[in-house]
Amino acid sequence: VEEDPLGSMKAINGHIVANAADFFSYQTPTDFRLEKRHPQLFPTNVRPETLAKDALWKANAEEGLIEEAEFLRFTSAVRTKYPENDQVNARWYPASAHQDPKRPKQAIIVMPQWNADAFSHNVLCDLFNKFGVSALRLSKPYHDIRRPAELERSDYAVSSNIGRTIEAVRQAVVDVRSCIDWLQSQGYTHFGVLGTSLGSEYAFLSAAFDERLKVCAFNHASTSFGDVVWQGQSTRHVRAAFEEAGMSREDVRACFEAISPKNYMEQFARVKDRQTLVVYATYDLTFPLEFSLEVLRNFEQRGIPHTPKVLPCGHYVVGEKPYAWLDGWYLGTFVYRAFKRLRTAG
Repeated sequence: VEEDPLGSMKAINGHIVANAADFFSYQTPTDFRLEKRHPQLFPTNVRPETLAKDALWKANAEEGLIEEAEFLRFTSAVRTKYPENDQVNARWYPASAHQDPKRPKQAIIVMPQWNADAFSHNVLCDLFNKFGVSALRLSKPYHDIRRPAELERSDYAVSSNIGRTIEAVRQAVVDVRSCIDWLQSQGYTHFGVLGTSLGSEYAFLSAAFDERLKVCAFNHASTSFGDVVWQGQSTRHVRAAFEEAGMSREDVRACFEAISPKNYMEQFARVKDRQTLVVYATYDLTFPLEFSLEVLRNFEQRGIPHTPKVLPCGHYVVGEKPYAWLDGWYLGTFVYRAFKRLRTAG
């Protein structure tokens, strides 16, 4: 390893791809519990308006002006050197009991983008509740309440530390699968996953290795983790570190093969009755268009049923009006119809 660390890292990635089922396997946690507390923002920037929002929210919580929320907590089956990161957190949005007791209980796991604060995507969970679908809004590794004290952003999730980045992906996948285990213990039978940007990467790999996920919404998508790191504007600092170390694009791609969706298309394709949405943006500089289109080509080549939707904007503009409304429409209508089809299919 000391003589050829790059070659060793490439070999490790090859070994993981060849033994991926073992790599993403896990033991179901035994300490599932619901915790009540006031929601916190956990901001990821120091803009005055963000800090003011955080301060106001904390003040309102202290004065009892906001209600407590429920959070699913458990110890991740993948352990890191950061104890706070290993305590999984998912805000619980249970749908109201349906008047028909025979109606299947349905739930979706929601994962926002990289560096999202703790309120991102919560509005989608409220929307899904209106459809009769419960939601777990999962805090990704190193995000919001799981963020180590020395960080202001979720930098450990994606960085030039290749091993830690791969470990974070593995942990995210295992955490999603563990959430499904808990949902099953609560009587749920239909499961979906929605991810945005980095959350989409986690969502795809979770579905590739867990056949219980029958509804998948990928909000931004790419085939190669390394190519996004190399070309994406959000990871320019990561690329700079790799370049300083003398690594090429091909090197970076090879060092992230273990967590690249293109290597697990066959696993994903095994579930023939899975419903999949892919939303991509024409002018995306973080998940470049060519990689999103490559996802669609891979799906088409393997006969994977999917619904493509395009947004005429860039990556981060998706979070701004009017594009946020259009994106919400795509995601909401797909999730509503997909779970309805599951119910009617029996």
